[in-house]
Amino acid sequence: MREAFDTIVRDVAHLNACRDYIAQNPDKAALLPGQFILERRDILVANGQAGSLPAESGLKPDFQREPVLRAKKMGFSDRQLAIATAATENAIRSRRIAEKITPTYRLVDTCAAEFEAYTPYYYSTYGSENERRESGKRKIMILGGGPNRIGQGIEFDYCCVHAAFALRELGFETIMVNSNPETVSTDYDTSDKLYFEPLTLEDVLNIYDQERPEGVVVQFGGQTPLNLADGLKAAGVPILGTQPESIEMAEDRQLFAVMLDKLDLRQTPNGSAVSMEEAVAIANRVGYPVLVRPSFVLGGRGMELVYNETDLRRYVEAAIDLGSERRIGFQPVSAHEHPARPSARRHAGSLPAGSGKMPDLRPILIDRFLEDAMEVDVDCISDGETTVIGAIMEHIEQAGIHSGDSACVIPTFSLTKNVLAEISSATKAMARELKVRGLMNVQFAVKGKDVYVLEVNPRASRTVPFVSKAIGVPLAKLAAKVMAGKTLRELGFTKEIVPKHFSVKEAVFPFLRYQGQDISLGPEMKSTGEVMGIDHDLGLAYAKSQMAAPPPLPKSGNVFVSVQDSDKTAVVSVVREFVTLGFGIIATSGTATALEAARVPVTRVFKIREGRPNVLDRVKNGDISFIINSPSGKIPREDEITIRNAAIAQKIPIMTTLRAAQASVYGIRSLQKNKVHVRSLQEYNAQR
Repeated sequence: MREAFDTIVRDVAHLNACRDYIAQNPDKAALLPGQFILERRDILVANGQAGSLPAESGLKPDFQREPVLRAKKMGFSDRQLAIATAATENAIRSRRIAEKITPTYRLVDTCAAEFEAYTPYYYSTYGSENERRESGKRKIMILGGGPNRIGQGIEFDYCCVHAAFALRELGFETIMVNSNPETVSTDYDTSDKLYFEPLTLEDVLNIYDQERPEGVVVQFGGQTPLNLADGLKAAGVPILGTQPESIEMAEDRQLFAVMLDKLDLRQTPNGSAVSMEEAVAIANRVGYPVLVRPSFVLGGRGMELVYNETDLRRYVEAAIDLGSERRIGFQPVSAHEHPARPSARRHAGSLPAGSGKMPDLRPILIDRFLEDAMEVDVDCISDGETTVIGAIMEHIEQAGIHSGDSACVIPTFSLTKNVLAEISSATKAMARELKVRGLMNVQFAVKGKDVYVLEVNPRASRTVPFVSKAIGVPLAKLAAKVMAGKTLRELGFTKEIVPKHFSVKEAVFPFLRYQGQDISLGPEMKSTGEVMGIDHDLGLAYAKSQMAAPPPLPKSGNVFVSVQDSDKTAVVSVVREFVTLGFGIIATSGTATALEAARVPVTRVFKIREGRPNVLDRVKNGDISFIINSPSGKIPREDEITIRNAAIAQKIPIMTTLRAAQASVYGIRSLQKNKVHVRSLQEYNAQR
């Protein structure tokens, strides 16, 4: 009996050894014509069909149809074939279409063959029968977000669903492209047609070629569809709404800086680097600490707060281009990258210090970090002429905590009228300059009276559902209609709505399921969901948000306090308010000394390694009902992580920032004085 030959080939020497084995043992190898060996990830070598996919740059006139069709049936993408033949993906696609090697679409049989299925769910195959149905209506295609992950979740699916509903109201046939069945956008009654296909350039273009919609919406599904915008436009696909050039201007730090200078808007010193030398030079110029991150990513992936050159060099050396998918598409593959030869491309992870440019990397963005600043989010909508502020959101946590992890409040509660006016004016100016048609999100930092523009995203943001519910206006639906040609005046939305009630968005974290992870917050997003609390009283709105994202705030008990040295002065006023509310205070030696010096009554407790009973014992025994514990540094101490995880396991509220602790004081005070009332969104928004 022949044995299966199945192995992962890790380098050229190993590949040659495998080839020798196959040549000497053809029966044992059990390879059939048309089977492939993967030399490197995404790189294939044809076996048994030598010469059918030529190795030279480009495609020869003797391009053979059958081997390519066989490869497509086996699931190989145009990109893989391009790499294997040292061609471009565009060349593979063009020749494949010329040879009539195109996918057909089959209906998902939702009736298990019991009777005829009419549900328009499609999947692609390289077969002979095409079950796609034509309606004769005007069509618009919406690209979903694909798999849910941190930074790109159900908030974007909300936008896609509302876009489908809005465009259907305008008489369009809506075509949804999404590969995630665990979403509302893939429900049978959301869109007129649904394609269960990967969100890659090749697959989207294949669908476009079959459906020929009037345009494609890319700004609702998060970063995944946004990364396809350049390739789609290059292929002649009309992009509805804000154009890729505007997206590029917002992401490219040099273009962005030029725009802000033109508009006379303040920004933090920054730059973008594509080499180690550039990164070090920029950081030295703007001054440490700096916030570093890859471009074209969501969720703060790869983002880090760096305090010195050593850490910066480590970051650049280990940098992974999380935004490289944006370039996937019509990018040539050089001849020296043919799989039969060692790759000359250097991966970012192996980049030595002091090396030259990083050819595969999107620029690394480097911004001067504003310490002790307040972060503000703004969502707005524009039709190209009129821009209306959806909401200005004040963050609870300070700047440096990812916006997706920070609680935020609508309307703002501590910003002055002058600051709000400057934020509104700056937002409208940037929307006009970027020629935004649809939604736009802006992040500002406020330090004293100064307002800084941190970043602009001319697309839907994860706060759109929250804002829409807070103000009672479906922003995503309006944005979709704007993209289809409507004006905001026609839609009746021309003025910012400032609600009379407070809405608090709070993040939901998965820490209970992933014990052992540090729960302290930073620039990289960790939350997996969000909830909302609404009330006419700010404290109750915040308390409701904590009830929705357990554990809820306590009304009495003991507060354990242990903060880093830089917080020991500021924490005194917060702790005093807890004492006023009737709470007992427990602290370890360093924080206790600071509180005693301020004449705040406090009970000392041993640190974990100082003796028993220590703070961990008191947490486990239920003696503590609330914890304030700010991280001691970039690399937290082992004891800190142990205490935080014990608090999560015991379902004790724990705040790792002083602003969150202060917000908790407001919430507890309101809970002690008032009853919690439940009202519907409609009741709140009817009072605006």
